[in-house]
Amino acid sequence: MNSITVSKKVYFLADAHLGSLFHTNTIDAERKLCRWLDFVKQDASAIYLLGDIFDYWFEYKHVVPKGFTRLLGKLAEVTDAGVEVHFFIGNHDIWLTDYLTKECGMILHFEPLTTDIQGKIFFLAHGDGLGDESWSFHLLRKIFHSKFLRKCFSAIHPRWTIPLAHAWSNSSRENGGVQPYLGEEREYLILFAKKKLIASPDINYFVFGHRHILLDLPIAEQVHVIMLGDWITFFSYAVFDGEMVKLEHFESV
Repeated sequence: MNSITVSKKVYFLADAHLGSLFHTNTIDAERKLCRWLDFVKQDASAIYLLGDIFDYWFEYKHVVPKGFTRLLGKLAEVTDAGVEVHFFIGNHDIWLTDYLTKECGMILHFEPLTTDIQGKIFFLAHGDGLGDESWSFHLLRKIFHSKFLRKCFSAIHPRWTIPLAHAWSNSSRENGGVQPYLGEEREYLILFAKKKLIASPDINYFVFGHRHILLDLPIAEQVHVIMLGDWITFFSYAVFDGEMVKLEHFESV
């Protein structure tokens, strides 16, 4: 279990989906995210980006997707200033190797993380699949995490794979997209957190992305499930000040 003890603030954000057609203007969304990084770097000891920051990301051996230059440069600037930036894979930006570490200085996470932050225990994850026992999800997860299929995919020219990936992403949102809040007894991530808490009763905060809803739900004494919203509708994030986690909106209109 990792640990952060410096008495500064820690920030959490997920689901920017940069590059998605569901942004009215994806460049404006990227600029806004850069302004947020400028805002939080002043008092941040660490920033946790909990998945789906990009709507699609695939690293070839010598090539990465074009675009996102503002964000990548800003992230490098933040890490160069000594702020830890942790990047978790989501279900849209799974296929990372070492570019974001070498060029931007970020710490990559491919699995959920349990960590001590200023005396509180956090369980951090994007959230896709946690508590979801459906065979269809696990089949898709096996496909997308297959090293063999990834190698096959990399052999296809990006002129085909990138439009295909964006079409898949956009069609999934058009065909039902994000479900509204299902309630405490039906939300997979809440059910997962309650089950996990039995095995790990020292956890204080479960922080998730993925669901695109804003939630701060107490599930036991001094235990909360936090869902971070997104950077499409809410432009939301969470901040931990050493005492408690609060959900906030950036540049609210």
